[in-house]
Amino acid sequence: MKHLLSAKDLTHDEAVMVLDTAEAMAATQSRAVKKLPTLRGKTVVNLFFEDSTRTRLSFEAAAKRLSADVINFSAKGSSVSKGESLKDTAQTIMAMGADAVVIRHRACGAAHLLAHAGWINVPVLNAGDGTHQHPTQALLDAMTLRRWYVPGTGAGDGSPAPQGRDLAGAEVVIVGDVLHSRVARSNVDLLTTLGARVTLVAPPTLLPVGMENWTCSVSYDLDATIQAVRPDAVMMLRVQRERMSAAGGGFFPSPDEYSRAYGLDLTRRRAMPDHAIVMHPGPMNRGLEITAEAADDPRSRVIEQVGNGVSVRMAALYLLLADEGNQL
Repeated sequence: MKHLLSAKDLTHDEAVMVLDTAEAMAATQSRAVKKLPTLRGKTVVNLFFEDSTRTRLSFEAAAKRLSADVINFSAKGSSVSKGESLKDTAQTIMAMGADAVVIRHRACGAAHLLAHAGWINVPVLNAGDGTHQHPTQALLDAMTLRRWYVPGTGAGDGSPAPQGRDLAGAEVVIVGDVLHSRVARSNVDLLTTLGARVTLVAPPTLLPVGMENWTCSVSYDLDATIQAVRPDAVMMLRVQRERMSAAGGGFFPSPDEYSRAYGLDLTRRRAMPDHAIVMHPGPMNRGLEITAEAADDPRSRVIEQVGNGVSVRMAALYLLLADEGNQL
């Protein structure tokens, strides 16, 4: 693959290769000098048509730690606000000498269009397209889980995973606004490719049509699922109120009712197995999908996920740019 557009595109061996490379990248970040010369002379463009903090800063940090030059583009205040098309924006960026483009866009399929429309001829990395895909988020989630889950025993200690390890047998419960979540879709694709079993938990109004084709189980009862599945990880999804407002709202009666039925609090955290970890892609709506106590629980890996995101994105940029023989 010349691009990283979807978690679904990754084979088992490709996914493990990215995770192994990310561990190698993470090992370099404990040094006094974190920067590597790998992408010196390359230019990475971050093309963001949607607001972002973690993903944009993470891609920027990843590129800079590989010694690449970085150009950050934000749709706000750019010619996009004057009506410039994606095609014209892409061609303008190519004229500046880009070697790779990282794109986040509100429209599903924007990354695929940019990669295959013939406008540019460099690797494209999807940093989130609408409600469709967010492959590097799924990879950093898998990296985090791989460190805290050991096939056959369950409990890991958070140390770097050995080369070649997958997630065979892991039980992962993903809870919340699945309908609007590219994180949920990407994680279902990637985690099942790596051998995990995924259960989605949400009210019926927050589940998309056509889920019979998804490689996961579905439940409407969080408490019953925790008891039945005994998960190794519970991932809480952000309630995307901005997308709900655009669609007219009405997805659940009230925030309080949603929290009572689907929020993670200390009671539900204590019902999980002792080794199970708490995950969240961020940003968190504390008090809605997760309480402050659960977010800051010793088993919470939310901040660790952010750190692993830099390593995963370093790995993706390296594999796509540093050596053609190592392309994904």
